[in-house]
Amino acid sequence: MWAGTGAVVVSAVGFALVGQAVGEREQVLVLAHDVPAGRVLKSADLRAVEVAADAGVVPLADRGTVLGRQAKVPLVAGSLLAPGQVGTSAVFPPRGFSQLAFAVEPGGAPPDLARGERVAVLPGPDGAAAAGDQETAPSAVAGTVTGVREPESAGGPRVVTVLVETGAARRAAQLEHPRVVVLPAEGREAP
Repeated sequence: MWAGTGAVVVSAVGFALVGQAVGEREQVLVLAHDVPAGRVLKSADLRAVEVAADAGVVPLADRGTVLGRQAKVPLVAGSLLAPGQVGTSAVFPPRGFSQLAFAVEPGGAPPDLARGERVAVLPGPDGAAAAGDQETAPSAVAGTVTGVREPESAGGPRVVTVLVETGAARRAAQLEHPRVVVLPAEGREAP
């Protein structure tokens, strides 16, 4: 009987210790709204949330170390702030990359396309047909969406800004009637 009682007590104490360790939460900084690269972070740009985070994010206690510093990259609302995302000067686009804006006709991109998604930009059917054979047709370009601007008028094109490798920028600029296809978040699929 004593062995059974001892096992229950040891199990209860062990469960309580594991539950406490797993449930430890810390207040960290999260973006209250989108912040473009190069803009100085202000108090209104940040808010605190309580999460179970290990490292790689800015704790609420370190708020003063990021306020007044420039965003190195575009920051997306709702994302946790990492120390490497802020600095004294903006370095966006990063070395070896360029940003390109594409006018995408209705139906040429998913309606819920958002910043941060990996995409392939392909020539539209009219662009591929105008180029003729496959050897002279511009090929697809992979990149990351950095901005989506809705059409200025009904039925007009959306402007999709994509971060691409600089080596592919010239090829991407030649795409006529571009279409945008969302790629899996991870992986190196060629478009």
